[in-house]
Amino acid sequence: MGATSDQEWGHVPVMVEEVLLYLAPRSGGLYIDATVGLGGHTQAILSRSAPDGRVLAIDADAQALAIAERRLSDDGGRVTFVQGRHRDLERIAVAQGFSGCQGILLDLGVSSLQLDDAERGFSFREAGPLDMRMDSEAPVSAEEVVNHWPEQELARVIAAYGEERYARRVAHRIVQARPIRDTAHLAAVVSGAVRSSGGIHPATRTFQAIRIAVNDELGSLEAVMPQALALLAPGGVMAVIAFHSLEDRIVKQFMVRESRGCLCPPRIPVCECGHRVQLDRLTRRPVQASTGEIGRNPRSRSALLRAARKLDEEQMVAAEREYQTRAHHAR
Repeated sequence: MGATSDQEWGHVPVMVEEVLLYLAPRSGGLYIDATVGLGGHTQAILSRSAPDGRVLAIDADAQALAIAERRLSDDGGRVTFVQGRHRDLERIAVAQGFSGCQGILLDLGVSSLQLDDAERGFSFREAGPLDMRMDSEAPVSAEEVVNHWPEQELARVIAAYGEERYARRVAHRIVQARPIRDTAHLAAVVSGAVRSSGGIHPATRTFQAIRIAVNDELGSLEAVMPQALALLAPGGVMAVIAFHSLEDRIVKQFMVRESRGCLCPPRIPVCECGHRVQLDRLTRRPVQASTGEIGRNPRSRSALLRAARKLDEEQMVAAEREYQTRAHHAR
């Protein structure tokens, strides 16, 4: 494949070898990279699935998608590029002929391209517009959140999505400082309300919270997980890279739930929910980047990878029997 290297684009995809280990791409397989970014993971999947594996590459960010398409212009027609959000995954995949696929990757969070471009408004290190939209056509920007949302709602978002202990103080200072002009102004206001600790910039958690709210990242993640499961063929694998505990918790809870049979309360003697085991968790704990990778790419430090395989009918029946036996002995 004649694609340019990651280094040429200043792009370093996270945990590529670990992703390949769990997805195990093969020739003839169908794969979905649901957050393609600049295409590093897609390129690796294409290489491993040569000569005729195919990838559906999706991203909400039109700029990132265009760059990925240029990077992979010599892919031999094995990649289909579509702009779209996670919550629309199933609709997009079915329309493109990617139902019953062998692997799906969700690489969550913000990309290097977005962080490094001050004009996108994701970074607190340089002055930029209060934007933070991954999809530039989305209706809500950071400017709306920062300068117009009620103080109480702003405090709730900063506490819930940023896990910021000083959320109420930060929200109050933001409201007092309105109108806030740009990201540098916002960072300065937040820094005046938060004590710096552990080498983390005081504005880190607040910027994360606002970005999550602007893009409805957690709502999209909750919506996409069951869609990804539905799109997998039996034996197919979903791999998810999260970058903070809120995302990872949603991924873990979904995988745990779908690896269980009956979800009825223990006091109910006969199952009434009809829930079936569908997943075999390949990672009981999240996989983290190696020390070597963190040294080469510090942004991989917070990455958390989980993977699970979809069971076929025979495996589902066997798993349900085993689960029912354990539940019976537990009672």
